[in-house]
Amino acid sequence: MVKKISLAVISLFMASTLLSACGGGNNNNSASSADSSGNAGTASASTDTAASTDTSKTLSGKIKVLTHRTDLVNDGTMDKYAAKFKEKYPDAEIEFEGLTNYATDIKVRLTTGEAGDVNMIPSAMATSEMPKYYEALPDDMFDNVYFADYDAYEGKRYGIVTGVNTQGIVYNKQAFQKAGIDKTPATLDELYADAQKLKDAGIIPLYMNYGAQWPMGNWGENSYTYVAGDAKWTDTLISKDDPFQVDGPWGKLINIARTFVEKGWVEKDLSTNNWEMSKGEVASGKAAMYFLGNWVIPQVAAAGASSDDIGFFPLPYDNSGKYNAPLGGDYFIGVSKDSKNKELAIAWVNFFVKESGYDTDSGFMPIDKTKEPQVAQLAEFKASNPTFIEAVAVDPRFNEIANKAEIALGTGSVDQDLVTAKDLNKAFDDLNKKWAKARKELGY
Repeated sequence: MVKKISLAVISLFMASTLLSACGGGNNNNSASSADSSGNAGTASASTDTAASTDTSKTLSGKIKVLTHRTDLVNDGTMDKYAAKFKEKYPDAEIEFEGLTNYATDIKVRLTTGEAGDVNMIPSAMATSEMPKYYEALPDDMFDNVYFADYDAYEGKRYGIVTGVNTQGIVYNKQAFQKAGIDKTPATLDELYADAQKLKDAGIIPLYMNYGAQWPMGNWGENSYTYVAGDAKWTDTLISKDDPFQVDGPWGKLINIARTFVEKGWVEKDLSTNNWEMSKGEVASGKAAMYFLGNWVIPQVAAAGASSDDIGFFPLPYDNSGKYNAPLGGDYFIGVSKDSKNKELAIAWVNFFVKESGYDTDSGFMPIDKTKEPQVAQLAEFKASNPTFIEAVAVDPRFNEIANKAEIALGTGSVDQDLVTAKDLNKAFDDLNKKWAKARKELGY
């Protein structure tokens, strides 16, 4: 049974917190756009915008939407959203294209002018780059919306969030019970002990999805801000030549992941992209845990699990017993600068994030602050009393330096390399050398 979590509870989540990034990910792709390496923003957007979400006009024509949600394209869910949209705009046609390796492919599509009319904005794109590729969205689209200025640059907003996430351990209660685990771990040592119990019971303790690449970002740039306990921690790295340290927040997460790999507490086949298969493994209890966001819960249920058998708790990243957790956005969506039907594209974006039902279907909290979340597992998560860190915009210089240094943040590839590096200290040193060189060349 799905229970509603009251808006008051979510407000309490936020009232006592700093602001930070979310570690949400998504289907078949890289991590969410509201991560700590994600899109940078500037001052609040201006109210002087030419476009509008006024639906009194009769819009027509065809637009193409690029999405990372290949599952929803393949199972017809996206077509259902389009049919609902056509009830408002009978002369409108929506075509969907799902990209399996979205995080990488969308970057190429943007530079070649083949990014469709609407797409999910790459998480590592600096907002200073957005005017080159995206149309400014109307301000009336952002009333009561989380992270309204996250994708803002020079007074204009270029992206709107598609859902609100937190992040932690999604687990199969039946698998825990089979392994003799009667409560969720509250410390890192307890997490390790439970992982061994699961392995001893013939269960894959944690499906890391190393081969899919994008989930690996949760062991790094999607999470290190809340582990640091500072919403603006990412911005502090801009002034350093050696920002990435083994004993820092990123190193702490990577070392946890390395322990899981070294102890055999993850899937044996690390090289293959088994993302779709892994959902069935967790749903059936053959695998016990994911380190992902609340968005994956309905996907595991759709793969065959009873929703009542799926739980959710914060990652215990040390032995303190007190943890931070993120409150941030999933992918942000925008209208392509190259679109030939921008009015229809803007109308689709507004409908998709507010009326389609995509947020609930995907296990998100609504983007509208006045609406109540409907994901039951959030109550269990909140019972662990994490301190929620709400995502804020990142200084554009961070992604400019990372891009100049050719450090592919936002794709999970860097985290893959760190998790399997023979010498982690050397791997971080190599990153820092690239970072320092790029900072100097950019004059930062």
